[in-house]
Formats: sequence, C-alpha cells, structure tokens
Amino acid sequence: MKFTTKFTILIFSVFFTIGAFAQDKKPASPAATAKGNISGANITIEYSSPFVKGRTIWGELVPYGKVWRAGANAPTTIETDKNLKIEGKELAAGKYSIYVIPENGSATVIFGKDPKMSAYNYDEAKDALRVQVKTKKSSKMNESLVYTINKNNITLSWENIDIPVSVK
Repeated sequence: MKFTTKFTILIFSVFFTIGAFAQDKKPASPAATAKGNISGANITIEYSSPFVKGRTIWGELVPYGKVWRAGANAPTTIETDKNLKIEGKELAAGKYSIYVIPENGSATVIFGKDPKMSAYNYDEAKDALRVQVKTKKSSKMNESLVYTINKNNITLSWENIDIPVSVK
C-alpha cells in the first residue's frame, strides 16, 4: 500500500506541475483587434500580433518583394460598414483580407476579396484593391505588431517601421 500511495502522489504532482506550466505559457502571436471610426465608417481589424524577439523583421523575417499576410497565424482581416476611400481609391463596404508586399521605403497594401485566403494560397485575381504607400520610421520600437485606426488613416506598426494608409 505504501508504494501505491507514493506512486499516486507522484503522478498527481507531475500532472499538476505540467498543468501549471501550460497555463503560464503565452501564445507566440496573440489574437488582437483594432476598432475605430473614420468618416462615419465603423472599422474592425482582426489580426494575430507576433513579437520581434530580437529578430530583424523587415527584409529578413518578412522578405522584401513577397506577399505577406500582415500579421501571424490566420489571415488579417478588415471590415467596414461603409464605403471607404483608401489612398484615394474606392473600397466598398465589406470584409477583406489584408496583405502587404514590403519594400525598402515603401509597401503595397492589398485588400483581398476573400477574407479567409492566406498568403500561402494568395491569388492576385481576388484582389479588391491595391495601393502603394511610403513607409515611415516609427517614433518608438514596437516589440509586437499593432494596427491603429486614427482619424484619417490606418497604420500597421512593427519593429521600427510604420505603414500608414490614408482612409477617408
């Protein structure tokens, strides 16, 4: 009996210790949501927010000249309840995926018609809109990727770069 009791206590101790460690682990790229209003349009961006973790992001982890899903895990999506002017071009109300093709000093921001399409099976024929924007040096280091919805733009910020997209 003594051996069985000690063995049972050992098994329960290991089980609860493993459970405690599992609860402390944070997701590598937690889900995030940005909400805001521009010119009367309610805008929601859903994305996963990866961390820099000492890596060089632009041009390395996220290579120049290649389609990137503008977040981590599932495709990043944007939803608006009203038509928008994105960099002066019309985007109808609806839900879209967001992709970025980064370059040194600029980026192509793509709004895809299929909000479930990932960058791995990206199809240019399903683009709703493409706009070219200039990137800016961030005012601070952004350890995690973040989208902000301001009064006249949406900005993706990560590491030391901001990608602002004008919206009306």
